[in-house]
Amino acid sequence: MRKLLAAIITATLVVAAPLSAMAGSASLILDARTGKVLSSENADVLNHPASLTKMMTIYMAFEALNRGKINWDTPIVMSKWAASRPPTKLGARAGTSITVREAILGMITKSANDAAAAMGEKLGGSESNFASMMTQKARQLGMSRTTFVNASGLPDGRQITTARDMSTLAVALMKNYPREYRLFSTASFNFRGRQIRGHNNLMYRYQGMDGIKTGYTNASGFNLVSAVRDGNRRVVGVVLGGRTARSRDDKMAGLLDKAMGRASSSGGARLVASVNSREPVEVASAADASDLPIPETAPRVEDIAPVAPTRGNKIARNNDLAPKALGYLSDTVPMERPSAMDEIAQVSPTGKLAPSVKPLGAIASTGDWQIQISAAPSDEAARALLAQAKSEGGVALKSASPVTEAVGKGSNKVYRARFTGFQSRDAATSACDALKKRSYDCMLLPDHG
Repeated sequence: MRKLLAAIITATLVVAAPLSAMAGSASLILDARTGKVLSSENADVLNHPASLTKMMTIYMAFEALNRGKINWDTPIVMSKWAASRPPTKLGARAGTSITVREAILGMITKSANDAAAAMGEKLGGSESNFASMMTQKARQLGMSRTTFVNASGLPDGRQITTARDMSTLAVALMKNYPREYRLFSTASFNFRGRQIRGHNNLMYRYQGMDGIKTGYTNASGFNLVSAVRDGNRRVVGVVLGGRTARSRDDKMAGLLDKAMGRASSSGGARLVASVNSREPVEVASAADASDLPIPETAPRVEDIAPVAPTRGNKIARNNDLAPKALGYLSDTVPMERPSAMDEIAQVSPTGKLAPSVKPLGAIASTGDWQIQISAAPSDEAARALLAQAKSEGGVALKSASPVTEAVGKGSNKVYRARFTGFQSRDAATSACDALKKRSYDCMLLPDHG
């Protein structure tokens, strides 16, 4: 009887095992040209994806963009539920709106949980319904062992994946949405006067790496999906369950170093998510490059600490990084925001800039108070931010004059973005309050302060 009971318990555990996930060490390096697995460790063992979940949320957003359901400037209302998601997040208040562009860049750089939840509600009606859509899409892509229950990756024992499935998703993003995929190399972007910086640190220093996502929860450990191009070689790596971010990054770099030389250099632009996929990967029409937003700030050499190559790895020195990190910006793609708007620059009915327009810095202040909302790395970026802020600030900014002021020298030079012309402290305070309700930073200053 005891032997029979033991056998039943053993059988039950074997059957139940695939339903539980653990923060165990797992990895997979995939040749994206051929679908060949170059190395693997526990590649089909269930783990929690953490913020790697946002890769699917972003995939669904790219799909909706390409199908015309939304555009880059479509507003997404931040519900109380989305705004209450724990950090990391953009911090937009409940009842305010962010754009599709801001939500996607927020998820890519800051791994913003509020942006992910809001995007899920926008596309699915509710986050739970959107999670069901995500799981269905995962099955269509051949991710047979992945289940999503939220849009962000916040802890939930039911949300599971494998290293193999995450590699499939990474290749699907690159293959189906090649232009949009380039946003995964974003290092930072300007959100309502705040510079949002990414934390995919390995991407900033590993030669040829152009994305894509980090993730962490207590249950998952430190996760990372990376994509590297070396000539015509295209390799995707997945590391799950790292004990620290540094050890995870080091493991990824080591695995990629060993695998790159064995990756295929033929096959043209074709990418294969998996040689074992039961269903073909759905290929959507790529968006016109002219519609693709580009973040205001890309990786800069001076922002990245030098890292000496070790054990023959391909970690780049600073002077090797710039062309590769900035290469995707060389296409004729507009800035994330326009450099001028009707309320800042006088625009003629034909849409051309009127001859009488003066540089922003030349606009004289007429009041006793001013406010500062940000400091941007370029005059153009500061102007764009002021344009957007004034368009959203309403009556409180109606009479305000936008100005930019350069401070610092060389690589430390920045441009302050300010509004002047407030006749009283109360007027300036009202303007700040209006902007803060739209999730902008705002600092009150006496005139010429």
